Amino acid sequence: MTPALELRHYGHDDLSEIRQTLIDVHADVHADRMADDEFRQKFPWFVDHWGGNPGFSCMIAREGDEVVGFAYGAPGAEGREWWREHLDPAPEKARTFHFSELMVREQWRKTGAAERLHRALMDARDDDLAALLVDVTHPKVEALYQSWGYRKVGEDQPFPDSPVYAVMIVDLPLR
Repeated sequence: MTPALELRHYGHDDLSEIRQTLIDVHADVHADRMADDEFRQKFPWFVDHWGGNPGFSCMIAREGDEVVGFAYGAPGAEGREWWREHLDPAPEKARTFHFSELMVREQWRKTGAAERLHRALMDARDDDLAALLVDVTHPKVEALYQSWGYRKVGEDQPFPDSPVYAVMIVDLPLR
């Protein structure tokens, strides 16, 4: 069943309003792993990092008063796109939206909420590409992104304590 979602867009100037919501959803989604996973405990830093970008873009879905999930990211600095090293030659058009997070609470998974959040966020973009990272130990998540048009172009471990990720990109606008 597809829930009746209210999708709302937020930007850099809204971070103070939505910061705790993002942290709370993350803590709920990863509740079983938070105590033992130092990398996941750094999530507030990532929220501040991405939200500090003037181009930060976030979509939050609600069903009534309940937060269903969110998706966010920010444009990359031209010429500093971290995915470039995985493509030779890199695309000529390379304005990239770095899609950082997509989280949906358990009760709304497999309802289409994730795709709606992703699509709404991407439809608001005028970049040439979107790039994201997926933990290589989650092949179903990688397959989901492939079903939305992303392709894997390599693997990367951006932090010493982070997982190894599949580097994935998609041409925008989505079809």
